[in-house]
Amino acid sequence: MSSPSELRYTKEHEWAKLVGDGEVIIGITDHAQDALGDVVFVELPEVGDSFDAEDKFGVVESVKTVSDLYAPCGGEILEVNSALEDAPETVNGDPYGEGWIIRLSLSDNAQLDALMSASEYDAFVAAES
Repeated sequence: MSSPSELRYTKEHEWAKLVGDGEVIIGITDHAQDALGDVVFVELPEVGDSFDAEDKFGVVESVKTVSDLYAPCGGEILEVNSALEDAPETVNGDPYGEGWIIRLSLSDNAQLDALMSASEYDAFVAAES
């Protein structure tokens, strides 16, 4: 399984996609949703909350476990995917699309450069296995 090349990745298995001038959409990777199993709940932050890179911003609960979500980069929450409140399983079915979790206004665009590329992330996941 290869990861979308336009995204950046963390060692905690979150992804970030630059979608405008200083805005990113964040979610969990296909590898993460597969490891979690069936997602039954997603705890979302509030719009307007601010986070630094690597801060915990939410929780994903599955039938197997509960996993914290960590911000790949710092900034202010512009939007949350409120559809996940009624359909958390969307994270399993479309982790890079409709299963996105938050939209963030970056505090520093350079933070994206510190994240892994798709090829680096795929190698990281392969080494973990």
